[in-house]
Parts: sequence; structure tokens; C-alpha cells
Amino acid sequence: MAELKTVLITGASRGIGREVARLFALSGYRVAIHYHERADLAQTLYDELMGKGCETMTVGADIADASQVCGMVAAVEERLGGIDVLVNNAAISHYKLFDEITDEEWKNVFAVNVEGMFYCCRSVLPGMIRRKNGAIINISSIWGITGASCETAYSASKAAVIGLTRALAKEVGPSDVRVNCVAPGVIDTDMNALVDEEALLELKALTPLNRLGTARDIAQTVLFLASPAASFITGQVISPNGGLVI
Repeated sequence: MAELKTVLITGASRGIGREVARLFALSGYRVAIHYHERADLAQTLYDELMGKGCETMTVGADIADASQVCGMVAAVEERLGGIDVLVNNAAISHYKLFDEITDEEWKNVFAVNVEGMFYCCRSVLPGMIRRKNGAIINISSIWGITGASCETAYSASKAAVIGLTRALAKEVGPSDVRVNCVAPGVIDTDMNALVDEEALLELKALTPLNRLGTARDIAQTVLFLASPAASFITGQVISPNGGLVI
């Protein structure tokens, strides 16, 4: 029987991260559910997955804090073993005009979306390189490719995620560690609740598949990139967006 693999998913208490955690758990992975503020949501997911016989744990951390990330990774490794897959999903956004973004908001977006990803990669890579096996999947956004009005900080941070992915893939590829990026299109999650309903309807109409994406759509892409079926794929940006951007 093949040994179970361990995955750490940041921002797994809700939205895309929650569905990624659920799908990995039901696919036979040991799953570490990371959360920052919503311990209650992480706990309900933990209870759900444990009830289905999955091996899982919750772990809280502010990923913008390097020391907390180190503690999080150590806790996961102690309980679930070496981390085979890292899914960098946690992110924040501010939907407002460019000249209304405060210095603090700009810095916070980059602290979570870029620096947090850097800290997580840096913490798990020594183990992956030592074992000569691992997969990192970074969640960017369609707006990291095209940019989005009133989401300048978010778009810029998600473009940085793409650059980090491509560079890191070249650096750690010789150690058989793969690094890829998923850039979702417009997905029906809490994060898009801030977007005007009329704007969402317009985006839906502009999408050739004529619907918004679901968290499940993205989770399935992430699971594929972590699997042996994607063993020759690294440094790539895959954008499940229904044809909105080709």
C-alpha cells in the first residue's frame, strides 16, 4: 500500500482553500488545514473530514509573520510527517480606487499574498529538497495576468506570485521539486462578495462557458498538479477561467 502523503493548505478555512482541503483529504492525503482568524470554520471542516475517516489537523498562524510560519510547519511535520505538497492559497484583497489605497493596506496585501508565500516556501523546501520530492502549488489570479480595475494591490501581488513560481521552479527543479501556479478566473467565493452584482453578471456574460467558476473547479486543478499525472509539469501558470482570458 502506498504511503500517505501530507499536504499543507494555507487559508483553508473557507473559499477555495476549504474545497482544496476537502478534495485532498477525500483523495487520501493527510491534510493540514491552516487558518488565521477563523478557527471556528477550520474546526467544522476538521470535524467533517474526521467523520469521514480522513487524517487531518488544524493549525493557526499569521503567515505574514516568518516565525509563526516556522512554528506552523514544525507542528505539521511533527503530527503528520514531512510535507509533500504545499498549497499557498491564503490571500487578502482591497476593492477600491488606486488613490484610495492606504500605505498600510498596500503593505498588508503584499505581506500576506507575497511575503507569506515566500515564508511558507522557504520553510517547507529544505525537507522537500532533502527527500528529492515535492510539489508546491501557488494560487495567483486571472488579475495577476491581466490586472483588474479597483484591485491594483491585489493584481500586483498576484503578478508577483507568478514571477516567484517561475523562478523557483527553475531553482528547485534539479531536486525533483515542482512549483506551479493556478490563476483562477472569477470564482463564486466570499472574496468576490465585495464585487458589485452587476459587475459579476457582466463578467459571467463575457465568459464563454457562461458561468462563474466554483471552488471545486480550482481544487481539481490543484489536485492534478500535485499528482503523479503532472510529474513533468513545473513552472507553469494554469488559469481555469472559463475562457474569459485565453
